Amino acid sequence: MRLGVDVGTVRIGVAASDPDGLIAFPVATVQRGEGDVAEVAALAHERQAARIFVGLPRKLSGKDGDSVAMAQEFASALSERCDAVVRLVDERFSTASAQHAMRQAGRTAKQQRQVIDQAAAVVILETALDIERQGNLDRVTYEPILKGNDD
Repeated sequence: MRLGVDVGTVRIGVAASDPDGLIAFPVATVQRGEGDVAEVAALAHERQAARIFVGLPRKLSGKDGDSVAMAQEFASALSERCDAVVRLVDERFSTASAQHAMRQAGRTAKQQRQVIDQAAAVVILETALDIERQGNLDRVTYEPILKGNDD
């Protein structure tokens, strides 16, 4: 079982895979703030996740934007709270892809607001599952920088 996590400034979308890592589906939206890492860690424990993929929101140019530090901090804190392996995966187009898919399905912008974070987490997880199937996890995903490890 794997989880995908889309860390936003207001909400965190969480998606999960089936045990074989073939499909991804939405699980929950967690409010940002006190206890958010614990809540995602509890979801990982409940679902017995072996890997958690946190979206790394790089700019289109490939450079790190302001949100990268937020995702990195969240991934680091999450890796300290659970037994699952936490990896960061490029998510430049996850929200845009999720919005496009929802528009195609006939959802209005107002309807999207409630589930867009989960849909983005699904896109992140689907990307990670594809990378995993290709055997490129170590080359394409990144370990979070743990606090106190400034080597």
